[in-house]
Amino acid sequence: MSRLFPNPLLSVALLVLWLLLNLSASPGNLLLGVALGIVAPLLLAPLRPQHAHVRRPLVIAKLIGRVGIDVLRSNLLVARGVLRATRHPPRSAFVHIPLALRDAHGLAALAMITTVVPGTVWSELALDRSVLLLHVFDLEDESVFIEHFKATYERPLMEIFE
Repeated sequence: MSRLFPNPLLSVALLVLWLLLNLSASPGNLLLGVALGIVAPLLLAPLRPQHAHVRRPLVIAKLIGRVGIDVLRSNLLVARGVLRATRHPPRSAFVHIPLALRDAHGLAALAMITTVVPGTVWSELALDRSVLLLHVFDLEDESVFIEHFKATYERPLMEIFE
């Protein structure tokens, strides 16, 4: 049965979504929705990554709290930087951050964190996943920033996923 329905929740969600989008539960739409619910998960199954193994759930809560605080703090700093940009232009820079994190799930979480925190933009990841190129809105000291980034985000993600 699991061969026909590799992800039953996705199959049901696709059926419901199909019926909602068509605003009809006619036999034809039901048949097409069921077909979509069976075929799409089967075709997409090879694209699904391996399952994540979370090692330290308490670290997740601490990381979420830290990211929330950094989002608020960064919002204020970026707003201040924009408002005073005519007198003191921000020192934008690209920073190469050496990474020890190799887990695909950890890197995806790191990408989401840098996207959420204002003032940082994930620009490029080396093919061997060893270096991250990050654009920073206002950079005072590159070495301090790199150490903060690694201690605040990379190390907790390594604890969680590796």
